[in-house]
Amino acid sequence: MSESSLRLRPLVSFVLFLSAYSPLMFILAIKDVNLGLMYLFNSPTISGILIFMAIGSSFITLMTVRSVENGLPVVVTKAANKSGDMFGYTVPYMLSFMRVELGDWQTLLSLALFLAVLFIMAYRTQTVFINPVLAIAGYMLIDCTFKRDDKEIQAMVITREPISIRDSIRLDQLSHYLYIRAHSKGKT
Repeated sequence: MSESSLRLRPLVSFVLFLSAYSPLMFILAIKDVNLGLMYLFNSPTISGILIFMAIGSSFITLMTVRSVENGLPVVVTKAANKSGDMFGYTVPYMLSFMRVELGDWQTLLSLALFLAVLFIMAYRTQTVFINPVLAIAGYMLIDCTFKRDDKEIQAMVITREPISIRDSIRLDQLSHYLYIRAHSKGKT
């Protein structure tokens, strides 16, 4: 398929990964709020960085996914919604229920190592697009089988619009088993 701007390069994957955990970053920043302080946060620098990364990565992810307008035509032969797989991202959110001191370097280093391991796993398994921010924005994950010419391919497809059997759609390949549905010009 065509050369995609979303190809799973390490930097693109990292931004997608950060956006997947942007709600967690907001939760940790909220837990750092101290209304009795002049700066509002116990650790204003760390909380500011978390908020900036959450907003920035989510914005970049959504703008990039919405910009995909090219793709090769395929005909869908099977489709099953797998959006429930996005709930796998909820396990690390349990961190928000623990006492996390953003000013404590051991806590920050431990959190960074934990997220680094999660990123490596998500990058290696090409699951960075299983992302709650995309789900909140209305994107679904569809296990899809489709035909291109005489070749049948089974892969996961990210789309905002439902996919049905016999639909003729345009897909752009992100990785070996991951595609994104291209938007028609003028559609978001």
